[in-house]
Amino acid sequence: MITNTFIAIAEDSKHRMGVEPPRRDGTPTLAQIHYDLLAEHPYELTIDDLNFTVHCLKNGIDKGDQAARAAFLSKGHPCMRASPLTKSYGFGAHYNHAGKIALYPADSVAYHKFLQDPQVKVEKAMRNKRAEEIA
Repeated sequence: MITNTFIAIAEDSKHRMGVEPPRRDGTPTLAQIHYDLLAEHPYELTIDDLNFTVHCLKNGIDKGDQAARAAFLSKGHPCMRASPLTKSYGFGAHYNHAGKIALYPADSVAYHKFLQDPQVKVEKAMRNKRAEEIA
């Protein structure tokens, strides 16, 4: 379980400040679902809770189905380093001591405090594009 960790925005993020993912008609995007869940429930969801909830919403599965949860979690799933919110939309993600997640816009005071806090491990979100290889 990831704890006491802050995921800073990707080096090549499209946004240098937190921007709510745009809405589109039809099926919500992964970015929209992540944003809605984490904005409405700061420090209430672990990464497993978040990933399973997204899986349920996309596939019409009951969130209370423990067998479906166990089957889903038996495989590996991405952490917030791979979320479009940290990769593209300018949000950092903080995992607290219990592994619960909250979002922080990159232009906020709290975001910059996490970057300077020696008690918090800081990791960068995954880049959107591979770094140019040097020949």
